[in-house]
Amino acid sequence: MSLSIGIVGLPNSGKSTLFNALLKRQIADVAEYPFTTVEPNTGVVEVADDRLDQLSKVLKIGKKVPAAVKFYDIAGLIKGAHEGEGLGNKFLAQIRQVDAILHLVRGFHSENIPHVAGRIDPVHDINTINLELTLADFELISKQIKEEKQIEAKREKVLKKVLKVLESGKLASEAKLNSEEEELVRDLNLLTLKPMLYALNLDESAVSGFSAAPDLPPIILLSAKLEAEINELGKKERQEYLKQLGLKEPLLDRLIKECFKLLRLITFFTVKGDKQIQAWPLKKGEFVLGAAEMIHTDFAEKIIKAEVINWEDLVKVKSWVKAKEQGKLKLIGKDYVVKNGDVIEIHVAK
Repeated sequence: MSLSIGIVGLPNSGKSTLFNALLKRQIADVAEYPFTTVEPNTGVVEVADDRLDQLSKVLKIGKKVPAAVKFYDIAGLIKGAHEGEGLGNKFLAQIRQVDAILHLVRGFHSENIPHVAGRIDPVHDINTINLELTLADFELISKQIKEEKQIEAKREKVLKKVLKVLESGKLASEAKLNSEEEELVRDLNLLTLKPMLYALNLDESAVSGFSAAPDLPPIILLSAKLEAEINELGKKERQEYLKQLGLKEPLLDRLIKECFKLLRLITFFTVKGDKQIQAWPLKKGEFVLGAAEMIHTDFAEKIIKAEVINWEDLVKVKSWVKAKEQGKLKLIGKDYVVKNGDVIEIHVAK
């Protein structure tokens, strides 16, 4: 399953600083997770989850493997990217390959790092990037309608529906496509149809007291520089520093969690005896067969039965054996829809 986020934004918006901060949260052993190959500009970042910590503690399991998301650091886009400016075609092609977009917007001031437009204006920056993405999609769909031979009537209808929205300067996501319509254009990997999260990169001192401008979309506030500094502290020093800032957790953790939600993911857990407990990401609405395949590609075909318990119930009884003895485990069929927080044991044919 591909679970990738592309970080986009104008040059000098702080993408590299944010990406380097994210790399500090990269899972140590990538082989424990479905991502086995990590490109130089890619980081597989763990998703902080208190549920995993609680389960590990009560079940007395030392090894924890968190759920993770793959982040791509995509070079800065500039005005005219859809026409190839600044290697725009290459960078736009990279964005097409990700599942969702994290749009980092500059809000910090620095004499040493000039803004490409000469001024700090988050609304202008958002509009600039979104316009380039919109124009790129507009050109792609226009070309598709013109050149595609024997185009299916349903597909053409959807393409023209999206084209009309793009013509008005809006993102394709505002076309409000249903699941069937989305499937008809999925192969195009439309940039503006991807889920998008905005993050405003502020000065270190501005994070706690900043009020978002009314013209901005819903946006997460952070300071990439501050998060990078927090990452360099020890656990105790980090907690004290966060307390001084009035934060319960690093804003980077919140950002990662929001990106996880952006991908429409839930988390289920598996327990391997007393050796390992693991959190797994899964698309919301997936059946247990999807969970089995996530664990191992062969499991979906070899599954015999599966048992499930909510993580809170397992924490209360403090043992998988006791949960079974007390009848807390539920036997589930292949049509069971996995719920967020399920702890699942899958039995397969040998």
